[in-house]
Formats: sequence, C-alpha cells, structure tokens
Amino acid sequence: MIEAVLVLLLAIALGWPLGRYLAGVMRGDRSRLDAVFGPVERTVYKALGTSPEHGMSWRGYAKAFLLSNLALGAVVWVMFMTQAWLPLNPDGIPNMRWDTALHTMVSFLTNTNQQHYSGQAELSYLSQSVAIVGLQVVTPMMGLALVVATLRGLFGGRQAMTVSGESGTCPSPPVAASVAEGAPRDLGNFWVDVTRATLRFMLPLCLLWSVLLASQGVPATLQGGPTVVPIDASAGMAEQKIPLGPVAPMVAAKQLGTNGGGWYGPNSSVPLENPTPFSNLLETLAIILIPVSLTFMAGAYTGRRRLTGLVFGCMLLMSLASAGTAIWSEGHSATTADPALMEGKEVRFGADASALWGALTTQTSNGSVNSMHDSLAPLTGGVAITNMLINAIWGGVGCGLQQFLVYLLLSVFLAGLMTGRTPELFGRKIEAPEVRLLALLILLQPLVLLGFTAVTIAVPALTGNSNPSFHGISQVFYEYTSAFANNGSGFEGLGDATPWWNLTCVLLLILGRYPALIVPLAVAGLMARKRVTPESSGTLQVETPTFALTLIAVVAVLTILQFMPVLVLGPIAEHLALIGAPAAGL
Repeated sequence: MIEAVLVLLLAIALGWPLGRYLAGVMRGDRSRLDAVFGPVERTVYKALGTSPEHGMSWRGYAKAFLLSNLALGAVVWVMFMTQAWLPLNPDGIPNMRWDTALHTMVSFLTNTNQQHYSGQAELSYLSQSVAIVGLQVVTPMMGLALVVATLRGLFGGRQAMTVSGESGTCPSPPVAASVAEGAPRDLGNFWVDVTRATLRFMLPLCLLWSVLLASQGVPATLQGGPTVVPIDASAGMAEQKIPLGPVAPMVAAKQLGTNGGGWYGPNSSVPLENPTPFSNLLETLAIILIPVSLTFMAGAYTGRRRLTGLVFGCMLLMSLASAGTAIWSEGHSATTADPALMEGKEVRFGADASALWGALTTQTSNGSVNSMHDSLAPLTGGVAITNMLINAIWGGVGCGLQQFLVYLLLSVFLAGLMTGRTPELFGRKIEAPEVRLLALLILLQPLVLLGFTAVTIAVPALTGNSNPSFHGISQVFYEYTSAFANNGSGFEGLGDATPWWNLTCVLLLILGRYPALIVPLAVAGLMARKRVTPESSGTLQVETPTFALTLIAVVAVLTILQFMPVLVLGPIAEHLALIGAPAAGL
C-alpha cells in the first residue's frame, strides 16, 4: 500500500504543474520556450501547408485526424512487411506476415499496442524505433488534440468561423463570448495542436524518462545483442542470443503515452525492461502521470477551476475503489496459501505490486504488464475487465477524458429529465441530435463485445481457445474488451497470433478508437453553434459532489451492470469455483 500511495501522491504533485503548463501550450500562450520550439514548429507548419490562424470546423478536424492516420498506417504496414530488406536489422529478423503486420499497425495506430507477436523476436530495430516508437509518441498527442478541440466546442472555443467548412478567423482565448446561433465554430487546427503537444510536451517528457530508465540499466543501444553460453548448455542449448536495442526510449514512450507495447514479449516483467524497484516505480508512475495531468489541464484550459474538481474527484474515487479491490483480491484470495499464487508474477516485486500495476494499466489505456494477467486471481482479472469497460477512470491520453465527457453529457441529460429541467451543459442545451449520437456510441460497445465473444466461444475449433469453462470465457472477453478499450493487455494463455484473432481484433480496435474520439467532437461541434443561456438559480449545477455521485452511478449502470452476466459467467464464477474446490476435496 505504501507504493500505491506514493505513486498517487507523485502523480498529483507532478500532474498539477504539468496540467497547467499543457493548458498554456494548447492555448498557444507566449513562452520563453518559443525561442527553442518556435522555429521547429514553423518549419513543420510550412511543410504541412498550414498555420495557427487556419481554423477548422469539427468536420475538418475529424478529416485531418483520419487522413493523418491513413497515411501513417500505410507507411507502417509496408515497413513491417519489408523489414528484412531494410537497414537496422542486425539480428536478421524476417518480414512479418501480412495479417500480423496489419493487426500490429492498427493496434499501434489506435494507441492500443495489443501485441500478437513477440517484440524482440519479430521486429527489427528500425521497426521498433521508427514505426512503433513513432506511433507511441504521435498517437497519444492525436487523442489529446481531439479532446482539446472538444473542450473548445463545449466551453466556448475560438471565434465563429467566417467560412462554412474549414478556414476561420484568428484565434481568440479558449473561452469566448457567445456567437450567433447556428454559426460554425472554429475548433482549432488539428496539425497545430498535434505539433505543439508533441514538441513541447511529449518529447521532453520521454527524453527525461528514457534517461532515468537508462540510469537503472534499461538497455539503450543500436548494437546487436551478445551471444552467451547458458548455464545449462549441457542440456542441448549450446548458445543463446540476448536481445538488446534502444529499449529505454521505447519504454518511456510506451508508459507515458498510455501505449503499453513492450520491446520484449513479456513486457515490463522482463528484467532488461524493468530491472530495479526504482525503475518499477518510474514505470508505474508514468502510467497515470499524463492522464492525471489532463484532469488539471481541463480546468485551467476552460477557465472553470471547479471542473478539475469534478473530473479529478470522480476519477480518483473510481481509481481508489479499483486499485483497492485488486490489491485486496490478490492478497486475500482463496488461493493465497497456494504456492501457485506467484505463478506468472515477478518475484522481485511481489503480488501486491503486480496487482497495483494491473489496476493502473487498465484504469488507463496503457496495457503494459509487469506480471501475466492470465495468472491474476479471478476477481483481480474481473477488476481489470471492469476498468476497461469503463475506460474513463483515468483513461488514455485524451481518449480517457473524451470518454468522461460522454458520461458527463449523458448524466446531464438524465439528471435534467429526472429534475424536470431542460438538459443543458454550461448554458448550451443537449437536444435530440446530440443524444442520438451519444446513444449510438454507448450501444456500440455491448453489440461488438458480446457479439464477437459469443461467436468465438461457440466455435472453438475456428478460434483456438486455450482454456475451457469459466476462465475460457474471461480469456476471450478480456481480449476483445482490451482491443475495444484501446488497452492492449491480455490473458496471454490465449493463442491469439492467428488470422481469426488478428482480423477480428483489427475491427474492434478501429471501432473502439475512432467513434469514441470523433462522436464527442461532433457533439461538441453541434453544441458550439447554439446560443449560450446565462446561468441562473434554475441551472443544473454539475460541479458539485451530488452530481459527481450521479455521474459515477451512470457509469456503473452503463458498464458494470450492463455486462454483469458475462462477468458472473467468467471471473465471478471462477472465483466461486476456487472457493468451493477445497470443500469438495479438489
């Protein structure tokens, strides 16, 4: 528990100044750092043919986001399938199979990093350092850019646009006066937002964390790994190749950007990727550092300080409940006395540190592991699944806050109906078009998750399920939930490197990423056109403890209760079976 408290306190202490700094970056405030970053940014803007003065509507912003993803995805997919013929491949790694390459590309493009391959064995240094790390740096900043654009729409944004469609007037402060109803709203410039966030925020943090990790012994080299003679060479293994590489920069990006894809297949449970207790603390802290920072950024950026209290308070309460349950479950399960408790867990850190990491990595869309989640106690696995179903406890960089805004809008709508008031958020009414879009987003999750889980369990010969009974249900449901939540972790007993898993997970990766980011942006774009009604004594106050509890109740109904049958058939039933096993003499 000391480590859990320390990680949380450090995240808050560092997240407060980082959030305020990030708010200034996304506003485009003048800074002493302009002398360093300004020339680079202007070069990038010139190459892209844009400038900070060129604003976009929500449609233009979404198109730029999708176009950039399409272009990056095509380049990365080709790189994976041709890496054997490209430089920086000292270990002679072969080309990746087309379906595995497609899944890997989409997985990292969607900030998920679900791995159906073993990193050091199937990707060259070039693929890891350029394609993987490049996406791990840029894709979180794309999510951040979209949530900032959504905040502009919901809370005032920039000036009304003079041209219906794309280009707009010069930017104004993030919270502006009301404009004529129906006028298009400038939600900012996608290319500018991503460039600023990447250069001024993400890259400096990654540099700092990579240096700290390298100081703990995490490899940072472009040379090929050494060949050594194993201790048990007499058993038939004459030599072994130790895989190295520029591991530290990748680990920094994977942890800070809520990415999660490790250099090595077993991720941060490998001593080379996570060698010391201090490196474990650094990597655990990095999981939630930026998501916590974004809660502080939201209030500073919008000018509504109490908004930070609402967002941070709700996320913190859910996080404490989740982490506390996971640590309790792992330390007090029915199998605690069994030596098998430590199977799949790193003995250097212990079961509690594994439970804390497992809770935090699924509270965000990080998905990295320092133990095998397939070996977690059943209820701990159930906590991890529930965290991903909510996907807004801290959430991924940008996408977590975006999902929280979806719950916020739905809670305002429901609270307005229950109290007999017109549902409105900060003076703007929530009407039928916005509710239809939000309902579509909420219904998409159970349709695809339960649908694909049912098909996969019903046809085991096609899908290659590796476990029967209750754990098999959890295993399949976890994999699809992880893909849809853009998390990436998995119950690794599952044989998922097959065309079935690769292609079905590609579909869920896409459905879990793009609607979740674009639908709230569209809702914000629609609401930004509406006339602002001055707040009065009859206005629903959302920045209060009462509304916060209402919001958490809505989250529970839309996620935990909605998926309760599959949770009962999976982790809960497995837990009850383990409790009954000693009594039955099994």
